[in-house]
Amino acid sequence: MKVAVVGATGMVGGVMLKVLEERNFPVSELFAVASERANGRTVRFKGGDVPVIGMEAAIASRPDIALFSAGGGVSLEQAPRFAEVGCVVIDNSSAWRMDPTKKLVVPEINGQLITAEDRIIANPNCSTIQMVLALAPLHKAYTVQRVVVSTYQSVTGTGMKAVAQMENERKGIAGEMAYSFRIDRNVIPHCDVFTDNGYTKEEMKLVHETQKILDPNIRVTATAVRVPVTGGHSEAVNVEFAKEFDLEEVRDLLRNAPGIRLFDDTAKNEYPMPLIANGQDEVFVGRLRRDETQPHTLNLWVVADNLRKGAATNAVQIAEQVARVHQHIHSVGNSLAH
Repeated sequence: MKVAVVGATGMVGGVMLKVLEERNFPVSELFAVASERANGRTVRFKGGDVPVIGMEAAIASRPDIALFSAGGGVSLEQAPRFAEVGCVVIDNSSAWRMDPTKKLVVPEINGQLITAEDRIIANPNCSTIQMVLALAPLHKAYTVQRVVVSTYQSVTGTGMKAVAQMENERKGIAGEMAYSFRIDRNVIPHCDVFTDNGYTKEEMKLVHETQKILDPNIRVTATAVRVPVTGGHSEAVNVEFAKEFDLEEVRDLLRNAPGIRLFDDTAKNEYPMPLIANGQDEVFVGRLRRDETQPHTLNLWVVADNLRKGAATNAVQIAEQVARVHQHIHSVGNSLAH
């Protein structure tokens, strides 16, 4: 398949290239797409240098799949243009997630919803992906009613500028600021912009996207916090169920759920951390314990690499599902022809 990575020179774009390579996605031709500022640059893919091209050249090349990680404004404007030439766009921004005509996909949960008619598919927010992956098997068994989540989000979620700010602060160098405040030796309870209700957009993404992916009846309240780490996002999740649960059964459900790694042995100090999740594709779950203040309520700690499962890997997994759907149609077409 001809594949375009739009935003190829960015942090997530770079990981998309890496994941396409690692997972042996069937790329017959790769287009590395970025803004005019990146003209003359190259990106590495499968041991070679791929020249960076602009949007018009990419659309003219009519790729089969385009992985977008170039911001909401670019996606709103350019994704429909790619779709018009027959390309399937998998978009990592928030542009299309809450559009009722677009699917919001975590393949392990709802990948089966993808059809050949889908031209723009939304990749959920990084914080949402790891939380819903942990909640999905539990929702099936006990029906999630309410979730209280506090996130501890890596600076990599903001991008290269934020990582540079933190590294500069650690070296005592003055430099460009991605945040309004120092991030090293600090935590900032402010991810994305504030909305009229006093919550940030990041917090409201956790609310709305969880409802769209899992169940519109789930009530979610969130506090999203930026912390001075680079390995991944961590979440303290308090879940109230409609039914009683057994803690050992919860462990079994998580242990056997696709994409989940149960890491929960406090006797050995085994619990998820960004240090462990960094560079991994699984969502790590641990610190499982009953909330002793109210019935049917569980506490868990969820950690994932926000650039991989939280963004690039999930997008490539969607692309794999798209390829399977189109392959199936192709093989059905061939058998009918014979």
